[in-house]
Formats: sequence, C-alpha cells, structure tokens
Amino acid sequence: MTLSTNKPRRGRPPKIARENSDTKAILIRSGLEHLTENGFASSGIDQILKKVGVPKGSFYHYFSSKEAFGKTVIEHYAHYFEKKLDKSLLDDNHLPLQRIINFVDDAKAGIIRHHFKRGCLVGNLGQEVDLLPESFRQQLIDIFYSWQQRMTNCLELAKEQGQIAKTSNCNLLAELFWIGWEGAVSRAKLVGSVEPLDNFVNYFIDNLTRV
Repeated sequence: MTLSTNKPRRGRPPKIARENSDTKAILIRSGLEHLTENGFASSGIDQILKKVGVPKGSFYHYFSSKEAFGKTVIEHYAHYFEKKLDKSLLDDNHLPLQRIINFVDDAKAGIIRHHFKRGCLVGNLGQEVDLLPESFRQQLIDIFYSWQQRMTNCLELAKEQGQIAKTSNCNLLAELFWIGWEGAVSRAKLVGSVEPLDNFVNYFIDNLTRV
C-alpha cells in the first residue's frame, strides 16, 4: 500500500466530532450575536472564532472572506426576522392592527431578554453603510423592502376591514413604520428601556385610526 504524501489543504475542516454543517451553523450564530452587538466594521473574525473555539482554517473552508461571511450572516438574520414577522402579521386570530402590536410586543420581549445589548442587525448595519463592503448596500435595501412589503399587505388588509381609512397609502405607511421602528429600537438600546418602542407603536396606531 502506498501512503499519500498530499499535504492537507488550507481551509480543510478539522477532524473533530462536530459535524461540518454544525460548525458552519455555529459560526453563523456566533456572527449574528457579535455583529448585532458590535456592528461589522469593528468586528474581527478572530474575536468570533475565539468565542466558539473554531480555528481560522475551518472558517476559510466555509467562507472565502469576512465580506462573504457577513453577507451570509445578514441573509440568515433576514430569514429569521421574516419568520417572526410572518408569525405575527399573518395571524388570522387577530385583526390586522393588533397583529402589528403583537409583533412589537414579541420584539420587545427579545430586546429585554438580551438586556438591551442587541437591536436590529439590518438597522445597525444600515447606520454604518459607508464603512461596509459595497455589496452589502443592495442586500440591506432588499431586506428592508421585503419587510416593508409584509407590512404593506397587513395594512391593506386593515383597510379592507375598515380599521383604517380607505384613502390610506399603505405602502408609504409601511415605509414610515420601518423608518420609525429602527429609530425606536436604537433609542431603546440607548436608554435601556422599551418605552421608546411603546411610544412609537402607540403613536403609529393612533394616527392610523384617526379619521
């Protein structure tokens, strides 16, 4: 038998009990936590790897660069957030405007659970967009549009059911919701209180129902 003399390639995953798919998932989850708390520009790959005990060679087996890693983390966050949105905004057990309130209540619980250290990853990255790889810009725009479309659909249903005026521009209202929402989340982190979120959603809903 002839033994192979080929040297291990850079980036080959480590031979440990952990499955390869688990390693990738762990890296993404660690990236979500770190980037949500610290942003992208100030986050180093070494910090993320050290936290979960994954060697750098394994990281480069799954991701060609920090930019590629960031785009994957953003994608996973977007899918996670879309599921949370759909859970509330598509809930037929409640009227459309109550669904919006339920979404806010669920988000508040998450912010409290993480002790106001995490906000919205997409919103956070939007604030540092000039420091990000240019490829992130359109990705973030598309995500915001996806969220806006979901809110538009909920508001259109509210219009059909007579909860808001028939003349309401639901797409514009949905855009304004997300603009206000990101500001309220940022303020909630700053002051360590969900009061800004309550103030925002109450003002938004009150003005929707005002004839």
